[in-house]
Amino acid sequence: QVQLGESGGGLVQAGGSLRLSCAASGRTFSTYAVGWFRQAPGKERELVAAISPSGIHTYYSDSAKGRFTISRDNTKNTVSLQIDSLRPDDTATYYCAASRNYVLPTSTDLYDFWGQGTQVTVSS
Repeated sequence: QVQLGESGGGLVQAGGSLRLSCAASGRTFSTYAVGWFRQAPGKERELVAAISPSGIHTYYSDSAKGRFTISRDNTKNTVSLQIDSLRPDDTATYYCAASRNYVLPTSTDLYDFWGQGTQVTVSS
């Protein structure tokens, strides 16, 4: 069992940066893949980045490539998402999620545990 909690969201101007953090409980966190998702009002939840249990492998959606960087520190049970050059269309609630059985899952239904989310609002 893993419990996840996101932090680091907020209101930022376009062009700015944010660093989101996902803190996890549980001694086996290093065996879980972790993904960052976002959901804007009226839209489906989408995966923006994922990282394998070891941190060696990463995935980015097309919209995230070049601006988002996912990383993890298994000694601290944390996964971070650095977002640079923020745009108004990045406005969403951002969630982290953990997957027990997959190395780099890209589908929402392959994740087993979810955080409560952190709001990111980008003003133009």
